[in-house]
Amino acid sequence: MTSTFKKIALAAAVSLAGSVATAETYILVSHAPDSDSWWNTIKNGIALAGDQMGVEVEYRNPPTGDLADMARIIEQAAASNPDGIITTLADFDVLSGPIRAAVDQGINVIIMNSGTPEQVREVGALMFVGQPEYDAGLAAGLRAKGDGIESFVCVNHVISNTVVAERCRGFADGLGIELGDQMIDSGQDPAEIKNRVIAYLTANPETDAILTLGPTSADPTLLAVDEMGIAGDIYFGTFDLGDNIVQGIKDGVINWGIDQQPFLQAYLPVVVLTNYDRYGVLPGNNINSGPGFVTADALGKVEEFAGEYR
Repeated sequence: MTSTFKKIALAAAVSLAGSVATAETYILVSHAPDSDSWWNTIKNGIALAGDQMGVEVEYRNPPTGDLADMARIIEQAAASNPDGIITTLADFDVLSGPIRAAVDQGINVIIMNSGTPEQVREVGALMFVGQPEYDAGLAAGLRAKGDGIESFVCVNHVISNTVVAERCRGFADGLGIELGDQMIDSGQDPAEIKNRVIAYLTANPETDAILTLGPTSADPTLLAVDEMGIAGDIYFGTFDLGDNIVQGIKDGVINWGIDQQPFLQAYLPVVVLTNYDRYGVLPGNNINSGPGFVTADALGKVEEFAGEYR
């Protein structure tokens, strides 16, 4: 190779290297333990958005769902200086500090799934993408009241997440009754959840309805009502979808499921952050991903994509 040709080749190589843009990097931090399969849809959402937008998106979570661990993961994510962080605000007292620190560091943050518009403003995040939990519970309570329900038990498997408990409070308000001790702390162990549901319904046989807050509590509750011989007889509503919930709706054991569309909660923040970084454009308000009622009459695509995109 002649000296002149070498110089031309080197210049071309340098020019080509300089023209390759570095993809934006985003990190999604959730509060979910590894055992919660509902979050697989979240992972699918960021994977598709990452591919379509040409960005890197990483999912991180505390394996046991410990929120102190989650706070540390947010701090570690911020320390790696990504272009943006997408995170849940499952406990304001525990998580607001690390999130606020990331914002102060200059990182764009979007809150998804858990949080309120007021909390989002307080930590300085760009926006909230999710379901207004009280409004969703209220809509469910009004629907149940129209179906003749007067009492219920709310099976809360994430009692530490005060925002999720708003579903139970909204449901009670929709029925026009006091929440009182009708919300039980079931924990997240499936066997314990089933036992606590059976214990409550045995002690309170006049209970008209069951409200569960996701597959973690719904799946063992399905086993509980089956074991008690009341499957299909007791009014049963739930939040979120999963394979067993969809089958329960199909079998007539679950009256309805409220779909907060987790796919959109993960997919949309990636799209929003990418366009904000590249073009400075940002939606003018929060984005509500739910609620929507799923019943046996509309199971087509829901059943086809449950656990994947629904």
